Amino acid sequence: MGARTVAFRSTPVTVYISAASDLMAERDALARAIVELPVTLVWQIVQSPLGETPLNRDALQKAALYVLVMGSDIRAPVGLEWHVARRAGRPVVAFLKRGVSRTPAGQVFVQDARVHWQPFATPADLSAQVQRVLAEHLVRQANRYGLTPEEVGRLKAYIGAEDTSSSAQVETDRSAGRSAVVLSQERFLPSEGVVLEAPPEGKREERSGQKTAH
Repeated sequence: MGARTVAFRSTPVTVYISAASDLMAERDALARAIVELPVTLVWQIVQSPLGETPLNRDALQKAALYVLVMGSDIRAPVGLEWHVARRAGRPVVAFLKRGVSRTPAGQVFVQDARVHWQPFATPADLSAQVQRVLAEHLVRQANRYGLTPEEVGRLKAYIGAEDTSSSAQVETDRSAGRSAVVLSQERFLPSEGVVLEAPPEGKREERSGQKTAH
């Protein structure tokens, strides 16, 4: 067989996930869900730092999408990330976890953030909503990201298969839960970053069937 030529878009699409340590399951699920989108892009997924890890301001200020996820409390550095993202005019989508008791500080942040909060119940629910937001963003910016007509068609089919009532509102002004450079299938492997494999096509269809069964 002849050598296979693999297209490589050298500039990753940066997604910043701002979620505190009480949302580890959600952080992990989101990082993995992004790879499942039916495109061949390089993703830079940056998460809220834990412990003594410094804030990645550069990634935050250039993010294609800033995803804010709120659980029971507003914990450092989420408040700072929110402030930096707003000042940088990043596209913002915010999600509020249902069924949890929020601290007084958390309640104040939810009220004062001046953002449309989209509710979610489980990590799977959150992942599906974020996937849809990203798919819609990619379709709108297809030329910018160099998507092929086939990729655009797959994204549109993916969006059409989702429940439109769950669409989130985007505002402009050891595990996958860590920050990582990830690649969907058919992409060049970089020398650094955590590579997450997308599930086989059959598994995607099986998961899609589980969504629509509800």
